[in-house]
Amino acid sequence: MSGRVSLIGAGPGDPELLTLRAVRRLAEADVVLYDALVDRRVLELATRARCVDVGKRCGGRQVAQAATERLLLRLAKRGWKVVRLKGGDPFVFGRGGEEALALSRAGISWEVVPGLSSALAGPALCGIPVTHRGLSTALLVTSGHDLNAARTLLAELPPLGMTLVILMARSHRQELAQLLLDKKWPRETPAAVIQSASLPEQKQWLGTLAELADADGTGELLDGAASLLVIGSTVALGAELGPFLHSQPGVPKLASVG
Repeated sequence: MSGRVSLIGAGPGDPELLTLRAVRRLAEADVVLYDALVDRRVLELATRARCVDVGKRCGGRQVAQAATERLLLRLAKRGWKVVRLKGGDPFVFGRGGEEALALSRAGISWEVVPGLSSALAGPALCGIPVTHRGLSTALLVTSGHDLNAARTLLAELPPLGMTLVILMARSHRQELAQLLLDKKWPRETPAAVIQSASLPEQKQWLGTLAELADADGTGELLDGAASLLVIGSTVALGAELGPFLHSQPGVPKLASVG
């Protein structure tokens, strides 16, 4: 008899942003397979479980996706309550779909517990609406991890046609910004880099697309932590709303770097 498998989104980091169901499933779990970006305070909610790191770190330790799926299936077939814990939402650049397919094809039932994606939480926590009447009526979320794939997508975007959120873009931020400039996006287009959203070490940089493309423009901010880019007219609202934004405990108010 197979156990229960829960694909859970851990949100951007702060445990208080977890869903109630996620907290309950963590407390019930026998085993938690967690990703690299999951905050340690979230793991502490799994009080009776064995926690296994199956994360992938850029330039560091890698656990093959196939190995993670094999482990997930093996544990479920033992009848255990298994949590697959991912940063953000399992189905937003989290490979949750791949793991759901592996479970389904093995005849194992599963559930998904959605999480708050940093694509929405990061800008919000900096006072940046991703949509705003008169400024942006559309939102595009993409990944900057694969520069070639991002280049193909971004090359087709009309200038200032939407708010653009690019996840996993730290290493390629300059190339991505230059690509948009080459496609006639205005140099003064507002841009932001948000690092460690929702965590006590959260930082943010506000500037323009031209400054983002500058080799030294955001170097002071980006130190290896998880970061995302936000580009578009609504970013300018961050400077106005940020000083009046009540932050959660431990997270400073908007204090731009750069």
